[in-house]
Order: sequence, then C-alpha cells, then structure tokens
Amino acid sequence: MDLEDKKQQAADWFRNLRDQICASFEAIEDDNDGPLADRTPGRFERKTWDRTNQEDGAEGGGGTMSLMRGGRVFEKVGVNISTVHGTFTPEFAKSIPGAQEDPRFFATGISLVAHMNSPRVPAVHMNTRFIATTQAWFGGGADLNAPLPDATDTADFHAAFKQCCDKHGPDYYERFKKWCDEYFYIPHRNRARGEGGIFYDRLDTGDWQADFAFTKDVGRTFDDIYPSLIRRHMNEEWTAEERETQLEYRGYYAEFNLVYDRGTTFGLKTGGNVEAILMSLPPEAKWP
Repeated sequence: MDLEDKKQQAADWFRNLRDQICASFEAIEDDNDGPLADRTPGRFERKTWDRTNQEDGAEGGGGTMSLMRGGRVFEKVGVNISTVHGTFTPEFAKSIPGAQEDPRFFATGISLVAHMNSPRVPAVHMNTRFIATTQAWFGGGADLNAPLPDATDTADFHAAFKQCCDKHGPDYYERFKKWCDEYFYIPHRNRARGEGGIFYDRLDTGDWQADFAFTKDVGRTFDDIYPSLIRRHMNEEWTAEERETQLEYRGYYAEFNLVYDRGTTFGLKTGGNVEAILMSLPPEAKWP
C-alpha cells in the first residue's frame, strides 16, 4: 500500500467515525427523559470549510464541522473532521518530525469535545489523527473531564481503554495513560485537567496496518463507553451549586486549551479554520 492509499483510508475512517458518533449522540437526545426533556432533541448542523488559498493547490484541503447546541443533554458538542495539506513555516517545521528535511505535510483526523447541560454528566475530549511529512504517524486519545468526578465512571472509562490498549500492545495502556496524565496537566493551576484517559502521539511501530487498527479501536471504544456514561446520569436532577462548580471547572478547561494544547497550536499555525479549532471552548464558563 502506498502513502496515498494510506491517506485515503485514514480520511475515510475518520469521516465514518464522525457519522457513527453523531448518530449515537442524537439517539441520546431522543431518549432523554430528564430535567430538560421538554426541549426539542438536539441535532447536529454541519458546516464545511475550505483551506485552499493558492491557485496551484499547494495549500489545500478543508473539513466539516458538526456542531450541536442547546440540546436536552448536550449544551455544546462538536465533532469535526479535517483533511489538509501544505507546507509548514520554517520555524514550525523545526518542531515536527520529518519536516526539517521537507516542510510539506498532510494531516487528517477527527476532533470531538462535548460540554454537557448537566454537571453530573462528564464532559469529554477525543481525537485521533494521521500525519505525514517525510515520516508518518498516528496520534490521539480520549480523556474524561468531569466537573463532579464519579469514581465508577472514571473506573469504567479507564477499564474500557485498558481493554482496547491491551489488544494491541502489552505496555500501551500504562504508557498512554501516563502520557495523558502528564499532557493534560495545567501547570499554573497545579492540577490535572480531568480524570485522564489515554494519549499517544507519533505512533509508528513500522506496521502501519497495526497502528491504524489501534487508532480505529480507540474511536470504537470511545463510541461505546462514553454514551453509556451519559445515559447513566442524563436523567438526574442537579443543583445550582453543582452548576456553579461546572462553570468554574470549564474555566480551567479553557485555560488548558488556549495555553497548552498542541492541537490548537497545530491548527492555528497551519492555517486551519479558527471556528473549528476553537470549537473546544465551552459555551459558558466562570472564573472564581
């Protein structure tokens, strides 16, 4: 299989995963019978964007935002896909494997962030991606971000991803869990962003199909475990105090994404769609 076939397979998978997750989330909206059940069930609205800005097509590609706002369960959730290509700036190329030799790149992936109406339903982040320069690799992961952590939810989320990781590498879970804990940390707050999960980057074992299979399993695992956690709590009542805790927690989440997140930096430095890049920010937040 040549590189062009690999690029197409990866892009196709991320698009299909987007469709599966959006269907799962809309089914949750339909099934909700909780405090906001009188609302019309939320639906995703899709908006495409085009990155092509040169006649020769050297800088190109684009993506599709899928955004749901003001639903019964989801206050704001985005499930975005993109496939872009172009040339890194000389300064940014220094930080990307294989780009110093040749600054041209290709990137395709899916990025998801869900902010919930209920503070008892954990927020979540998930993304997986395939990037190619003179090298090629996969990256991504998923992490739980509960303003009111629930020990059972956290344990079940980690157990699902441990099972996923164990099918592909005996050390994957411990490595990628540790990487997640270290990466999703807010130094100026001296605290973790959430309850963790897994995070991996620059995954290139030399077996592209195996690395792709793992990345697909990460997406499938997410689409299985996270909806089950939502359904566990989505019909529960919540208090005004719990809502205040949620809004303050969202402030920390926003700080991390704007100051430390690699995906935000990558998107902005490669001319991505700003609206899609900042989709991760919560619809409402407070700072104490």
